[in-house]
Amino acid sequence: QHNVALRVEDTGSPDTFKVSGRGILHLSILIENMRREKYEVGVSRPEVILKVEEGQKFEPYEHLVLDLPETASGRIIQELNRRKGLMTQLTQLSDEMSRVEYEIPTRGLIGFRSYFLTETRGEGTFSSIFLDYRPYAGAMEGRKSGALISMENGKTSGYALFNIQERGELFIGPVVDVYAGMVIGLHSRDNDLDVNPVKEKKLTNVRASGTDEALKLVPPLDLSLEESMDMLDIDEILEVTPNSLRIRKKLLDPTARKRKKAS
Repeated sequence: QHNVALRVEDTGSPDTFKVSGRGILHLSILIENMRREKYEVGVSRPEVILKVEEGQKFEPYEHLVLDLPETASGRIIQELNRRKGLMTQLTQLSDEMSRVEYEIPTRGLIGFRSYFLTETRGEGTFSSIFLDYRPYAGAMEGRKSGALISMENGKTSGYALFNIQERGELFIGPVVDVYAGMVIGLHSRDNDLDVNPVKEKKLTNVRASGTDEALKLVPPLDLSLEESMDMLDIDEILEVTPNSLRIRKKLLDPTARKRKKAS
């Protein structure tokens, strides 16, 4: 009644709803309000609203303006080209900063914010505004990094995380409850990797110098609600509860995931 830009539709399942809004920020405000009212929900990857006219698909395009350090411009331009963007202007603002303008499909901006902040080390800014609907740009690659997926239930151990952290970036620290199928980090390569984050160190009576040194863990990525939604891949769900945000695979069983991927 008061959020007129929001549209909620029923689906074939009684506990699943299709929610349409004005972008990820609009949807994340709704989800955050539900969190505070003690709801628990699962959120799939956001998708853009397509139009079909005379049998042809059309998708929304945006005008994107980025101010970024010269050192990061090459990687950012390469990433935007990968996301079907078309550069319209490149301006040198100073010896250190450049302004880049793009026309890009809206779905190409899903997940771009976190990549942009990482590559520019927080020194870049960007804004976008809706242009119009244009012919569908075709298939687009998803997230470049695979997922680190827990294969066990239990509490994480520092010993296990120390051995896993060299495989990529972790979302969680030690002594955190995890379950099989939960995504605990991003793999440094493009494939998913099943890991055991609850494995404890085997204790023996033998003590050798240097074997029991303190383990140094890299601080985990603390993702916000918007960053978590940005991070989702097509086969993942964001589990939102009043106390936590967790990313998980739609199929928790690793055998079922491999079978579906093979088919």
